[in-house]
Amino acid sequence: MSFTDAARTCLTSKYATFSGRAPRSEYWWFSVVYTGAAAAIVGISFAFELPLLTILLLPFLVPMLSVSVRRLHDTGKSGWRMLIALIPLIGPIIYLVGMTVDSTPDVNQYGPSPKAVGHPVG
Repeated sequence: MSFTDAARTCLTSKYATFSGRAPRSEYWWFSVVYTGAAAAIVGISFAFELPLLTILLLPFLVPMLSVSVRRLHDTGKSGWRMLIALIPLIGPIIYLVGMTVDSTPDVNQYGPSPKAVGHPVG
């Protein structure tokens, strides 16, 4: 999945879809989009002394949460495991490692493997 495919998928067809699975490439490319948008908005906010961060990043929050849950589903884990990132210091590290784990190759309780249904390996 390419950069534009991931952004288009997460921002349109799967905007608030918390079911199913997302390949690694979809998660990481959308994370790049989210981080880039956040950096641009923070820069503009500081430059013009405007409270834009909350207003402009809020529309990106739902698709970021949904792609994170779908990514955890792809590894065979519950989306609730995302809450582990709230544990100080070690939680974000465990969460990050969970996002880098390879997909379960076969059908799991969350659906068929995205690699098997026409997505490129990622």
